[in-house]
Amino acid sequence: MPTIKIDGVEIEIENGTTLLQACEQSGAEVPRFCFHERLSIAGNCRMCLVEVKGTPKPQASCAMSVNDLRPGPNGELPEVFTRTPQVKKAREGVMEFLLINHPLDCPICDQGGECDLQDQAMAYGKSYNRFVENKRAIEDKYLGPLVKTEMTRCIQCTRCVRFTTEVGGVEELGATGRGEDMEITTYLDKAMTSELQGNVIDLCPVGALTSAPYEFKARPWELRKTDTIDAMDAVGSNIRVDARGSEVMRILPRTHEDVNEEWISDKTRFVWDGLKSQRLDRPYIRELGKLRAASWSEAFARIVQRVKAAKPERMGVILGDLVGAEEAFSWKQLATSLGIKSIDCRQDGTPLGEQGGRAGYLFNSSIAGIEEADAIMLIGTNPRLEAPVLNARIRKRILKGGCIIGVIGEKADLTYKYHYMGTGAESLATLAEHAPAKAQKPMFIIGQGALARSDGAAILALAAKAAAAIGVVKENWNGFNILHTASGRVGALDVCALPGEGGKSTRGILAAAKKGDLDVLFLGGADEINTNEFATTFVVYVGTHGDAGAHRADVILPAAAYTEKSVTYVNTEGRAQMTTRAAFPPGEAREDWAILRALSEALGVTQAWNSLEELRQAMYAIAPQLAALDQLFPADAAALSELGRGEGKTSSAAFISPVKDFYMTNPIARASRTMAECSAVKNASKLQAAE
Repeated sequence: MPTIKIDGVEIEIENGTTLLQACEQSGAEVPRFCFHERLSIAGNCRMCLVEVKGTPKPQASCAMSVNDLRPGPNGELPEVFTRTPQVKKAREGVMEFLLINHPLDCPICDQGGECDLQDQAMAYGKSYNRFVENKRAIEDKYLGPLVKTEMTRCIQCTRCVRFTTEVGGVEELGATGRGEDMEITTYLDKAMTSELQGNVIDLCPVGALTSAPYEFKARPWELRKTDTIDAMDAVGSNIRVDARGSEVMRILPRTHEDVNEEWISDKTRFVWDGLKSQRLDRPYIRELGKLRAASWSEAFARIVQRVKAAKPERMGVILGDLVGAEEAFSWKQLATSLGIKSIDCRQDGTPLGEQGGRAGYLFNSSIAGIEEADAIMLIGTNPRLEAPVLNARIRKRILKGGCIIGVIGEKADLTYKYHYMGTGAESLATLAEHAPAKAQKPMFIIGQGALARSDGAAILALAAKAAAAIGVVKENWNGFNILHTASGRVGALDVCALPGEGGKSTRGILAAAKKGDLDVLFLGGADEINTNEFATTFVVYVGTHGDAGAHRADVILPAAAYTEKSVTYVNTEGRAQMTTRAAFPPGEAREDWAILRALSEALGVTQAWNSLEELRQAMYAIAPQLAALDQLFPADAAALSELGRGEGKTSSAAFISPVKDFYMTNPIARASRTMAECSAVKNASKLQAAE
């Protein structure tokens, strides 16, 4: 590794490191606009100029590697200076040029208070302007309902162009013209279609690209900032929720290298307006076919009346996608106390959790492990829609080279090239007869499109056989991965929120309700099921929004959303992460665990805890891995052999991703006006493409 001097300090730097990164490692601050650690180097802004001993002119530190430096004539170490008068004068000159055409609209700019240009102008800007010419003005561009443009502010750093091309994988933004006529725009002025497009707002170092839904809503210093976890998919992205009073104003990403790096999906970022729309803020009971507001005691009395009149075998519990681990545990304990064996957290009907231990339902190689794989087979999944951030990780691995991708299922645009292997079980069966793969670290990613079917157990068994034949599981490598779409699924499986002996699964519960063989059904935020065929079943809905479950419910108990409570979510790789309350739930809504604790007391089976901490201690006794936050515990790969012994007949139907509309996958998203606009734009573009 080369050794250089930076501002007189001798430091050893890894090969290939840029001068800018080397300076920062030594503790020197180097301003920049175009450079970003996760994007290719452009060298556009020239703000990162440094002085290199022996060269007459300042050098752009982002575009020069430490390996490019040469020793002095007598073998002296190469020297770099970041605080000399020459460097200061050069940076001030660059800043002066950048501000020639920049409008003086900081007081009305949404980027005010968090603008890189503002911050660096304080250090390198001049208090006067030597240019008297008219400023350049550029017409704003339409990028869709999410990203607002003020292109007169643009300094052509091209971060947005590089992100959409390299990370998003959709070549939608580009530069037209040269010199003063250069503009950043979409092709043919169409809306951006990437599910990650909102990240260009964070990347923009000026106010050229801002959040359209957040426009003129608040200033950053007005907001209360809370670090928490996303629940829109099973990746478990780390986010920051900014709230003012009881209202969430925006959601931003936090860096977590092993989960979401520093990106989040557009649904994660812009769903916040759905947190206040169509909210359930008080209990309701149905009388004469209509819902009316009621008190908690009145709602509990109605539930107690129906539960006491029903037999345990004629009652059931279905948990939804957004249920936290504590809530799933509480539901399981309540069901056990009432003698209810028909409880299921898999509202999509998958067979996960029945065999194979934790290894049978986890993303065993970890999300970061994708970067180690040299062959990836996607089975019944469209990760671009089911987990956009994870899909970006796959694309990142592809761009490094040395990895091939195969797909069994839908032939969709995944933002990278792949080998299409077939549509369904027949193609998967050929893999089960395949010779061991030449790849050293092959990987299977099995989606819910292959498992959430009537033959899901047979498909899972077939996938396990194929994995064994190819060598997906070997010493120090477990490439058998399940990609979940629900944030609460793995945590609920960890606390065994599954049917007891003789109990019914989701499909059995729904079939019994349709036949009239089910007297009472509890829905813990379960809205992705067909609620129109419940016949005479008495339905109790505990949830946040007036969605499908609430429309059919006979009693509604209002609960708190994921930004309004502290709860544990376990992501698809088995990493337990805990949310933090950013705002209080509206009206009389309460946290789910508190609702269930009060309901259990009304039913005469009082749960053995009086606080959330006591509940967690009881949960940790059953699932101790949930106590170790932000850690991964490798599952026993040997247990996967149980999956391969499964039997059943597979259907010839094609694997189809369960996510039809990326923007409408849960009650919060369906209540969001922004998500509705995005869905409309996406569907319109599909119609145009079909024509």
